[in-house]
Amino acid sequence: MSRDPLSAAPSSSSRGAEHTLPLIPTQTLLRGIARGADVRTEIPGPQSVALRARESPYLAPGTQALSQLAGLAFARGQGALLQDVDGNTFIDWVAGIGVASIGHGHPALSQALFDQASQLSCGSFTSVARVELLQRLAQLAPHPSLRRTQLFSGGAEAVESALRLARAYTGHSDVLSFWGGFHGKTAGVLGLMGSEFKQGLGPLPTGHVLAPYPDCYRCPFKLAPASCGLHCVDFTQQVLRLNATGPLAAILVEPMQGTAGNLLPPAGWLPAMSKLAHEHGALLILDEMICGFGRTGRMWGQQHYDVHGDIVTFGKGVAAGFPLSGLLSTDAIVSAEPWSRPSFSSSSFGGFPLAAAAANAVVQVIVEQDLPGHAAAMGARLLERLRPLVDKYPIVGQVRGQGLLVGVELVCDRGTRAPLPKAQCEEIFQRCLRRGLLTMAYAPRVRINPPLCITAEQIDESAAIFDDVLGDVCRPMARGV
Repeated sequence: MSRDPLSAAPSSSSRGAEHTLPLIPTQTLLRGIARGADVRTEIPGPQSVALRARESPYLAPGTQALSQLAGLAFARGQGALLQDVDGNTFIDWVAGIGVASIGHGHPALSQALFDQASQLSCGSFTSVARVELLQRLAQLAPHPSLRRTQLFSGGAEAVESALRLARAYTGHSDVLSFWGGFHGKTAGVLGLMGSEFKQGLGPLPTGHVLAPYPDCYRCPFKLAPASCGLHCVDFTQQVLRLNATGPLAAILVEPMQGTAGNLLPPAGWLPAMSKLAHEHGALLILDEMICGFGRTGRMWGQQHYDVHGDIVTFGKGVAAGFPLSGLLSTDAIVSAEPWSRPSFSSSSFGGFPLAAAAANAVVQVIVEQDLPGHAAAMGARLLERLRPLVDKYPIVGQVRGQGLLVGVELVCDRGTRAPLPKAQCEEIFQRCLRRGLLTMAYAPRVRINPPLCITAEQIDESAAIFDDVLGDVCRPMARGV
């Protein structure tokens, strides 16, 4: 395996001893747990049922739908596998919604947290871990000018700070975002969410403008990608002209939408949004919470489109389970006041030693083990096995993806592309679970984003399980049951 290419990182000798993160082969990570799916009890098993029953009187409602539907209590994980308290092992197509980038139970992360927690865990002062992390992030940034980082603890916090920064730098007010976009659940970004989720949660701040994202499978204009001429770009210009209440400060967009169904925009769309932002004297904020740090087969999702943001937000996979997020930008932009004044953009948990150590370890593993390259290869393998399902089963409308960001459209009619009803999606989810595959198939837009370390064997086995489940579901339909 190659050594860390970030030669600018500070010498580990400052710690009194040479420090090299363990690069653990997959077969070692899998010791003590099944190599693939292994279901031994009913699902959920008796221990999961009992543990959840103990929790239920104390847990507030509103937790993640995935965990509620599964009814499982997990005990541990290794690589791309999860094991519940009953000893059942599942191949993980979820990765904590894209969080477990280097896989579950990775010793580099646990060792980094142990070492740092035994020395210093909190505070905003400079630490060796934070210096190393910031230098790594500058080296890996999607453009050399994006060398300045501010760190936070959650995605919405980072995005809200990016919006404050854009307004401070431009002196403008309004922000454009897109249908299907998801940037967090706090009030400052909830109005920029392009979905029904925010209904009933108002009133929300003004200055938010929404336009259609290029969802080419379900084009809101009923046009074909090959002949539409990127009509959505022209439409967005009209939306801005008619709906903006002030000058545009930023265009906020995911290079590839995750929550909306792992959607990939057409090739020219993201550069067009960059051009549109700059024509308005605004900044392009690219939200890479989901598609950053190797998920799409490159370090950043935006790199597939030959464009870079003026501000880039990141999180999730950067620390593989430890809460950390951040933004990257240029010297000039981060100097804008009042954002740059002392304490104006800080966070109690932004880059504190424990978080910095976790992210530093994870980013080093991503680079040294070339997980972006592995994601590209495994994603291509997964697409090769899933794309034939479009011709095999009438309920599969489309399979798409980039790296290990893959989406499957489940439909009840290929002509109208009407989504498969919720009850049938949940049946597919439960059948997958009983065969040892944890999916997000409880919705008609199935999002597949496993840990980046998933093996070829696990790709093949999980795709075969999904294939078998779809066959089981489709057979009664064919008989008209």
